[in-house]
Amino acid sequence: MADTTSTAKTTVASSATTKGGWHAAIFIIWVEVAERFAFQGLASNLITYLTTALKEPVTVGVKNVNTWAGVSSLFPLLGGFIADSYLGRFKTILLSSVIYLLGMVLLTLSVSALKHKALFFVALYILAIGDGGHKPCVQTFAADQFDEDTPEERDDKSSFFNWWYLGIVFGSTTSVFVVTYLQDNVGWGVGLGVLSVVLGIALVMFLVGMKRYRKERPPGSPFTSLAQVFVAASRKWRLNPTRLPPTYNYQPHSTSSNPPPPALLHTPHFRFLDKATMMDEHDASAKTRNPWRLCSVSQVEEVKLVLRLIPIWLSCLMFTVVQTQLHTFFTKQASTMVRSLGPHFHIPPASLQGLVGLTLLVAVPIYDRAFVPFARRLTGHRSGITVLQRIGAGLFLSILNMAVSALVESRRIRVAKHHGLLDNPNPNPNPNPVLPMSVWWLLPQYFLTGVSDAFTIVGLQELFYDQMPEALRSLGAAAYISIVGIGSFVSNAIIGIVEGVTRGKWLGNDLNTAHLDYFYWVLAVLSALNLCVYVWIAMGFVYKKMGGRDDNDSDDDETASNEPQVRSTIPMVHDGV
Repeated sequence: MADTTSTAKTTVASSATTKGGWHAAIFIIWVEVAERFAFQGLASNLITYLTTALKEPVTVGVKNVNTWAGVSSLFPLLGGFIADSYLGRFKTILLSSVIYLLGMVLLTLSVSALKHKALFFVALYILAIGDGGHKPCVQTFAADQFDEDTPEERDDKSSFFNWWYLGIVFGSTTSVFVVTYLQDNVGWGVGLGVLSVVLGIALVMFLVGMKRYRKERPPGSPFTSLAQVFVAASRKWRLNPTRLPPTYNYQPHSTSSNPPPPALLHTPHFRFLDKATMMDEHDASAKTRNPWRLCSVSQVEEVKLVLRLIPIWLSCLMFTVVQTQLHTFFTKQASTMVRSLGPHFHIPPASLQGLVGLTLLVAVPIYDRAFVPFARRLTGHRSGITVLQRIGAGLFLSILNMAVSALVESRRIRVAKHHGLLDNPNPNPNPNPVLPMSVWWLLPQYFLTGVSDAFTIVGLQELFYDQMPEALRSLGAAAYISIVGIGSFVSNAIIGIVEGVTRGKWLGNDLNTAHLDYFYWVLAVLSALNLCVYVWIAMGFVYKKMGGRDDNDSDDDETASNEPQVRSTIPMVHDGV
């Protein structure tokens, strides 16, 4: 039987790529560092601009920040689809970088020369569009520079995700300390102008390294292959494999002189999809294979990979809800506390987010160079612990983070009560006076935010890269990013529910008379329930297995199915046919 489709992929690579993935990836890293520098420089202090310069109430400002962050994290789903289907990752990164730079220039003009509120929000969402093409492609494009068939480069790629995230943290942390100070003490026009210059330099750097890149041409819409599996399986939903005669056991043969790529091995999950690989009388009599009636095992397993990741995606939403408090309520808390360093210098409230970056700058190298080798000797796993275990550790730390935040906020309220600051007559949307309490009381919650990031965020990046089908890797990155976006909307929904139930008493403009600590306890309880669900899902998760190689290289029970790799009497179509 001839196969009318081709799964071959064309890769364009210069001779420079043979020197190792790092020679090309280093240029791409600069693009991501600059984007994180720009995004964090804006996002970290956006709540301050909205509640002071634009005079928005605190809860309205928080929801606007969350909405923008959410939209910015959902556009990558579209950008990833365009990259995988039409433009390829290189062209998508180039186009989105230009759009991002344009949005930042317009944003700078809106807060300086033009002073136009409508233009400010238009520019914000132009940035979101630019992020849509940038976020799902840059990391994936950089990881593609490492050859998975070369043991040395495969090991380099395992460490790449840690060091990649370290570069992101460096850009974000530098921005929080430098740009927020300029915004609060010099002017928003100057602060955003610096971000525009950095983005322009990074774009030039990206173009300088273009001859070194390994560029993979887009194979076409990846959704077509997914749809074919569902259609083929639904057409044969009545097919009973036990009643098929032995003559219907399809024997695959290769028509190519080249060895076929490693195929995904069959797994026992979502068995209803396996019917897409079974031949009936119509398939047996046909001269060519109809891809909408008969699919390969690898094609079906790719669909299973996507379906297996959906529960993990859902069970990590509460983690991002907790993380969204960093840019909003954490910053408002800091604005009410003593932030002086010496007699003349006051730390900008948003700059405390840099503590998260500093924590990561220490935590990630320790994890990569100390924890992983130690854990590897105990577990025999090449990464020390599995990706899902890493993510779960971060989810637990996020619960602890909310509990500590609630306790610190409870003390802050008691200090306000003790000094008679609960009844503030100031009607200003930002009425909170400075309390005689040091801002360093917030240090534990910022520290826990950073450590939990080092576990869960890096783990999610690696999971959604390794466990997605190759043709869907840009969308895999977008799916991981979209967790942050949906988490922002979930945070807004929880805020709305809490406001409705408490009639605004917990989350008012004046934090001294509100009960933000109660809100944090709600998030802690929801996160604890979410962790229970995650553990249950993770225990049944099976990492993808390739012909001749387990992608996770682990002997752990949770990382591989114990099912024998035999197809029994069920006729299936294999890749390379």
